[in-house]
Formats: sequence, C-alpha cells, structure tokens
Amino acid sequence: MGILSGIRIVEFDALGPVPFLGMVMAGHGADIVRIVRPGAPVMDKLAGGIVLHRNRASVELDLKKPADRDRALRLIATADALMEGFRPGVMERLGLGPEPCLAANPGLVYGRMTGWGQSGPLAHRAGHDINYLSITGALGAIGPADRPVAPLNLVADYAGGGMFLGFGLLAALLRARQTGRGSVIDAAMCDAVPVLLSLFHAFAGLGSWSDNRESNLLDGGAPYYRCYRCSDGQFVAVGALEPQFYAELMSGLGLDQALYPQDDRANWMMAQEAIAGIFLTRTRDEWATHFADRDACVTPVLSLSESFSAPHLLARGVFERHGTTTMATAAAPRFDNETPSSTAAERYDADQAIARWSR
Repeated sequence: MGILSGIRIVEFDALGPVPFLGMVMAGHGADIVRIVRPGAPVMDKLAGGIVLHRNRASVELDLKKPADRDRALRLIATADALMEGFRPGVMERLGLGPEPCLAANPGLVYGRMTGWGQSGPLAHRAGHDINYLSITGALGAIGPADRPVAPLNLVADYAGGGMFLGFGLLAALLRARQTGRGSVIDAAMCDAVPVLLSLFHAFAGLGSWSDNRESNLLDGGAPYYRCYRCSDGQFVAVGALEPQFYAELMSGLGLDQALYPQDDRANWMMAQEAIAGIFLTRTRDEWATHFADRDACVTPVLSLSESFSAPHLLARGVFERHGTTTMATAAAPRFDNETPSSTAAERYDADQAIARWSR
C-alpha cells in the first residue's frame, strides 16, 4: 500500500543514494526487487542493511552468467523503472545497459546514479560524498573558520544523489505514462550539489556572501543563526532570522536589542560574545525550558540517541525500533489515510516477489 503502489522497480545493489532511495520509495508502496551479486556481504544483517534494505525482496544473480543475465532482463522487461549506481560502462559490459533494456521494455525509466556523472574527465574515478562536496564549493562553505567540516553524507549522497534521482525517476515515469516512451536519467551528485547551492550563488553574485566560513548569514557568522555552548558543555541552536524572532531572543536573554542591532554586521562579533556569555549561565535543558513558550527559534542540540525521545518526534511517530538496537524512521512525506505509507522494516521472499511480477 502507499502512494507508489503499483510501481515496479528493479534496483541493482549499490551503496549510498541507490539503497537510500529504494528505502524511501518502498516505504511509499513501490514494489522493488533488489538484484544482489552472489557472495556479496549480507548487509541485511547489519544496521545499515536492516534499515536501507527494508521493505523489498532481494534475488542473487551472477550477471556474468548468461542465464542470470537473462533472468535480470526478464525482470526489467516487466518493470516500470530501473536504478543502478555503477561506474559508467559497467552495466554495458554486463549486457544490461540502456540499449538492450529499452529494447526489451520501451517504456522503461532507466535511472543511473553516480557521483561524477556519465561523462567528463572524472567520470571513471572513484569518489564519495566528501569529494563531490569539495569540488562544488559546498564543503568549503561548511564548518568553522579554521577548517571545512563534512556534513555526514547527507548533502551530496542522500540529498544530491537519492533525492535528485528520485525526482528524475518520478518525472520520467509521468512522461512514460503519457507517451509510452522510456528515458535514461544521468543523475550525478556533482550536478545536483550546485543546484542545492543556488541561493548561495545568488548571494555571492550580489556581493553578500563571502568565501570565508563563519562570516555569513547562514554559516554561523550571524550571531542569531549559530550554536552556543551552555554551562553543561551541551549546545543550543539559535535560528532567529526574522526581526520578530530576534526580538524574542534578545528579550529572553535579557539583552538590550538597541545595543546589538540585528543587521549591523560590524557588531556581529560583539553580539556573539554577549549572547554566548548569557548562554553559558545555564544548562542546555534549562535554556530549552526557558525558551519553550517563546518564538525565538531556540532549540536544544540533541544527540542521535536523545532525538529518539524528543517529545515532538514521539508525538508524530517519527521513529520505531527494529529489533533490540536499531531505530528505523517512518516514511516521509506523509499522505492522507487513502494512501498510507509503510514504517515497518518488512522482509519479502524473493521467489514470491518474482512470481508476482510474472503474473
């Protein structure tokens, strides 16, 4: 069940954005079969696999063997879409590139996920999230003044990779439904990250963004958009961008806003020091309680484990425990009761799934 119920996708086992997107789409009802090479590590028994591989069947195929390659092609022939995350040319060498797949299924949406893209001087080079962030300028803009900081693998890998591939798949599926013609999608993280940076490119073009970290509006330079240490060594996050929220922040801290005008960049450092000194007088949780009823955009910086018991997230059912140690997240976004999404980390029998596809 779900908004994507009836959509069939063949997913070739990969790392990063491909299984992430598979998890997201399966959570919304897409019928996905993962093709896994024999002898591959059984990720389903590890924390990452338990979460990222949930809600879909897996079938082991040795794609170097003609019989297994033909079996994969039969699955593809009945699918709406395919997604793979190999380096350019790998699927072609296996005999499963776009040409034979679209010959078998003219309406197929063929999604290709890479870091560097299908062309260009780096197309055949290895890379990871941090590398795609580095050459697009994103990594250089994130972190304290003295060094860049990798923002986990959330930006290039999951946002720039999984979400852009997902948009491409769904857009091409809409066109295929209208025209009967399939598409080949070249989803590259090094293409997507600059799109995510569009606002900052605009700021820079207007002369309102500096290449120096911690000197800008949204990179920790502004005293009203950064994190502050509290007396217990924990932190609060302050996001009081709009004037009314800044006024609430200063009032809540007992500071005279007239001494620290919000838009006076020349006095940002002085304002930071004043605000930092006040936050050091109480613990993080004391500040969270203090600002609970104020629209000052002040929230506690929680650890991953603490987030599982955050009252707002509990109320919305954001997390569920899988087994004894692993937390799984509910599908997002949410749809109405007519199109429920799955939060269960379910397991599917591969033979039953393939038999269902054959009907």
